[in-house]
Amino acid sequence: MTVRVGIIMDPIAQIAFKKDSSLAMLLAAQARNWTLYYMEQRDLYQYGGQARARMRALQVFNDPEHWYETGEETDAPLGELDVILMRKDPPFNGEFVYSTYLLEMAERDGALVVNRPQSLRDCNEKFFATQFPQCTPPTLVSRRADILREFARDQRDVILKPLDEMGGASIFRHREGDPNLSVILETLTEHGARQIMAQRYIPEIKDGDKRILMIDGEPVPYCLARIPAAGETRGNLAAGGRGVAQPLSDRDREIAAIVGPELRKRGLLFVGLDVIGDYLTEINITSPTCIREIDNAFDTRIGERLMDAIAQKLQR
Repeated sequence: MTVRVGIIMDPIAQIAFKKDSSLAMLLAAQARNWTLYYMEQRDLYQYGGQARARMRALQVFNDPEHWYETGEETDAPLGELDVILMRKDPPFNGEFVYSTYLLEMAERDGALVVNRPQSLRDCNEKFFATQFPQCTPPTLVSRRADILREFARDQRDVILKPLDEMGGASIFRHREGDPNLSVILETLTEHGARQIMAQRYIPEIKDGDKRILMIDGEPVPYCLARIPAAGETRGNLAAGGRGVAQPLSDRDREIAAIVGPELRKRGLLFVGLDVIGDYLTEINITSPTCIREIDNAFDTRIGERLMDAIAQKLQR
């Protein structure tokens, strides 16, 4: 019997064909003759103690002019799917949390959810990295201006960022002598109402913010170094960074070996580690990207590797 794979994602009509990792996953699943179903977050609902969705059969194509077709909408229990790929982008807000509740019900009814819903809730992409202090730069999470100021004074050059954004949104650099710290803290913490993260600035960002993809706790042997545009401190592709695929360094592998067992324990099957120089800065678990850029450079077939891991989980 064929494997039934559902995906929850942002509108497929609006993806960037050349870069979209969800499309790479779908193409790999379809190549195995697995049946695909398309959902957006708004399509999920609960009725009678059961998680359900309005979903459409999906076909995908490796064609930049025509990459998908959907069938008629049907209504079905999420638990009837064998696999659910949760690929909704942040922000991680209340609606995202409610989706994890629904996906936990689907998990209870037999679906394999990638990544595990409880871990999507528990492992904030910024905060989760603090569980591995041996891998990170000096890092602080606080909403108090005085504590944040002390950290900025001690470190002298820092990055300040919100805990719930993506793509380099609302990231600030503050250097000793910069008079704008007050307004940065007021903006990010909403005058002390929100926790934010501060990290010591890592000069090696000039060589790229490396995205290391992890499949069931094991690293893909190549990463994508996202190199900032001129005058930028952010390497994110969404912020204008340039991607260069390259082999993992010894330190990259060391970080992956430290973090990997915890990812496996938490059911985090597909994860992106962000590493600048020798330091882990974030752990991306909601919808990690960069599959297609690495594949194009090194024929790594990351989507196929992920489907292999999923198939092994289904056999257990």
